[in-house]
Amino acid sequence: MRHALQYPVVAVMGARQSGKTTLVRHAFPNHPYISLEDPDTRFLATDDPRGFLNRINSGVIIDEIQRVPELLSYMQTHVDESGAPGQFII
Repeated sequence: MRHALQYPVVAVMGARQSGKTTLVRHAFPNHPYISLEDPDTRFLATDDPRGFLNRINSGVIIDEIQRVPELLSYMQTHVDESGAPGQFII
């Protein structure tokens, strides 16, 4: 995933059940994994998106981002402030 060395956000897209999550977790073993499929996690991201993102210290894999689309705007602000590559793998 060489793009993560250049860009702060990398999106992996493909057909349902095609192995995207498995691929990303294998490619970024040191990135914490967060799934927004979990209702409690989704509530935290929806209720306080800025606080949710601020708790992430380094790169992170966020799965099922489509469950909280407004989080993308907060991610943009977060990325604009730091600019570090590989912050978010979605």
